[in-house]
Order: sequence, then structure tokens, then C-alpha cells
Amino acid sequence: MQKKYHIECESSLPDGKITIRLFEYDAQIALDEGEVTEETLTVTFPHTAVLYLRSYQKTPDKMKYVIITPGGTVQYDVPIMKVQAYSLNDIFEKRFLLLLPFYIFSHEKNFPEYNTNEQKLEELKAEYQIILKRLDELERQGVIGAFDKRTIIDLSGDVIKEIAQKYEKVQKGVGDMMRGAMIETSARKLKKEANRETALRMLKIGKLTIEEIAEYSGLSIAEVEQLAGLQTV
Repeated sequence: MQKKYHIECESSLPDGKITIRLFEYDAQIALDEGEVTEETLTVTFPHTAVLYLRSYQKTPDKMKYVIITPGGTVQYDVPIMKVQAYSLNDIFEKRFLLLLPFYIFSHEKNFPEYNTNEQKLEELKAEYQIILKRLDELERQGVIGAFDKRTIIDLSGDVIKEIAQKYEKVQKGVGDMMRGAMIETSARKLKKEANRETALRMLKIGKLTIEEIAEYSGLSIAEVEQLAGLQTV
């Protein structure tokens, strides 16, 4: 059976309301995908977790559902993830890449210092340079696609813009870096598409070898071979 996941983000103090909201969403997801067979309704609840963007002393390590039914009581834990608990190495080594757009929350309390201390701001920018380089490496390895990388960078820029509104140097230093990476990524994508079109035209003419097409188009031999294979399908 295919597992379903439901993850919510939260940044406010725990007050019990998110637990109610989670259960409402979980019940709706289960009902939407429920099955009725011979008057028997079967519903499957998703695997749920909460990502806390800001952590406080009152932030628990887990939530719990206790469901009392005429047929018995069911209870299970809802895990809580805290952004501040994960280092950059943790995020990349465990492939928790969905945390990257929210990584800036780990630095939020230091925004006033970054805004007045150039050295500290450079250290923050260096961390984000590492993020961009490691995303490039994951793309080269085929672990993530170009769309995934663009989405992570785009969301990261949006989050920085939102939570660092009062800190101009943080906005310009890190925010501009992420926007620049988005522009560069888009330019690379356009160039790649143009190279593919060039290679396809050369393949259709049929007068050049795979190696020559790779050299002239800027693609790898493997990429040209793949395009050639698609043409013959």
C-alpha cells in the first residue's frame, strides 16, 4: 500500500490549535481516499508530522492523537521536527532538503547582529554559498532535478524576503544571492534547451557523428546518444 504523508509548518507558540487542525486535515485526507466495499468503509490516515520553524521552551517533541471509538481506543504519536535541531550537514546527509528553504530561521535571532556586523554577515553568506554548491552537486549526481533545485532556491529567497523585512543588509546580502542563483539557474536551463535543439537539428541532417554533434552543441556524448535514441523510437 502506498504511504501518504501530511506535513504542516508552524512558527507560533504551541497552543493545541494546530493539533486540532492537523486531525481535521488528516480525517479529510483519509475520507477523500476512503473505500466502501459491501457497506464497509475503510479509511487510511496519512503519516503526519509538524515542522516547527521557531522553537520555544514550550515546544514539545511530539504530539499525540487519542481516538476513542465504540470499537476501541486508538492512539499514536505525531512527530515534531524543529528546524534549529538540524545542521546543514544533517540536512544534506539525511536528504531533508525540504528543510532548506526554512534554514534561515536558525539564524533569525542573529539578524540584528548580521545587519550591523559585516564579518558576521559574510559568514552567513558563506553558509548560503555552501548550500548553493551542494545543490549543484546533487543535481550533477542526479539526486535532484533542475526543477527541484530551482524550487528550493526560489522558496529560500521568498522565506528570507519575508522574515528579514526589517534587516536591509540581510535582505540584500543573502536574499540577493538567492535571487542571483535563480537567474543563473534559469539562464543555464535556457542554454541547455538551446543546445538540445541544436543537437536535434544536427541529428536530423544526419551528416555528423555523435562525437562531432557533442562537440558542436556543447552536450555530452551520452546526452546526444540519448537524443538520438529518442528520435528512433
